[in-house]
Amino acid sequence: MDKGDVTALMQGLGAAARAAAAELAFAPPEARRKALEAAADAVWARRAEIVAANALDMDYGRDKGLTAAMLDRLMLDEPRIQGIVAGLRAVAAQKDPVGEVITEWDMPTGLHIRRVRTPIGVVGVIYESRPNVTADAGALCLKSGNAVILRGGSESFHSSTAIHACMVDGLRAAGLPEAAIQLMPTRDRAAVAAMLRAVEFIDVIVPRGGKGLVGLVQAEARVPVFAHLEGICHIYLDRAADAEKARRVVLNAKTRRTGICGAAECLLIHRDLVGGLGAQVVADLVAAGVEVRAGEGLHHLPGVVAAQPDDFGREFLDRIIAAAVVDDVDGAIAHIRRYGSSHTEAILTEDDAAADRFFTRLDSAILMRNASTQFADGGEFGMGAEIGIATGKLHARGPVGAEQLTTFKYLVTGDGAVRS
Repeated sequence: MDKGDVTALMQGLGAAARAAAAELAFAPPEARRKALEAAADAVWARRAEIVAANALDMDYGRDKGLTAAMLDRLMLDEPRIQGIVAGLRAVAAQKDPVGEVITEWDMPTGLHIRRVRTPIGVVGVIYESRPNVTADAGALCLKSGNAVILRGGSESFHSSTAIHACMVDGLRAAGLPEAAIQLMPTRDRAAVAAMLRAVEFIDVIVPRGGKGLVGLVQAEARVPVFAHLEGICHIYLDRAADAEKARRVVLNAKTRRTGICGAAECLLIHRDLVGGLGAQVVADLVAAGVEVRAGEGLHHLPGVVAAQPDDFGREFLDRIIAAAVVDDVDGAIAHIRRYGSSHTEAILTEDDAAADRFFTRLDSAILMRNASTQFADGGEFGMGAEIGIATGKLHARGPVGAEQLTTFKYLVTGDGAVRS
């Protein structure tokens, strides 16, 4: 597409989204719920079409040379489609955030003031290979009364198109504007640039993908951004860790799904554990086919390879993990502050004081104790789904669900009040 075509496309999508957002802002909660339930029915009824579309994307991804982990992010089968359906139903069943009174108070002047949740307006979501984001982002934006313009990755084009059609089925069934959930109908990368400049149509951009995508969005966007940066997640194995818990949690955090942002990318081991539990945890990882890139003090362990300086602070999204020895919880905190991405960190310990210090002195969006970093997910937080994990500090942070996709306004009432 030439520049004029992309500009015209963006203007058409943007104008339609603005009109749809105006209607969604006062649409009854029952209509939004009905649309999501109907979309879930459509996804399940059309699952064979979605799997067939995904097969085209998988072929495209293989030809493009995607890694095994990236292909896993892209792949849809019936169990994963069942997960998409469950996510849509979970969002549908949630309490509606629009119109919720956050707080209210009276003033001596006779004013009654309410702070009330209201939709942001139009959300732009730019994502890479995970086609389920089409459903998750569409559902959360609709639940929060926002219109959304989706731009999926070129790898997931066919899958996203098939899922989007089901979302439109849901809108149609509920009598809501079909432009409430729109999918950019082109693989042309110029469409991304057009979204980033569309300040007259889009109120916020949510990028969901790797460092390259997020960096591009942050550098070029004129629209405000909810940053979802890298998931450089750390696990600290404290001296007071329970051996059984630690072995189970570390293995799950790295190997359950290596291509998601909640996968552990660095293991920090208390110096006192190197010859015992630390060695056992490393052996577990090696036995599971994980390449352990070990720092000083761990080179003697069987099966490890020597870490390079750039292995720390790196998101592998593969069966690879960096490992380092630290003196204590403060050493772990210092390492994470230096190399982390403010996403998710976990401490494995039975020592309350160590856990409290870890929680208090680190400022990542999610901090965990004795739990796998793979739980860094809106669905696991009871949000039904998420549009991403925001690693910034303004407005939304951590899993971004329907509530985080609202802003607020003040409703002020008086009885003839005048200011002196």
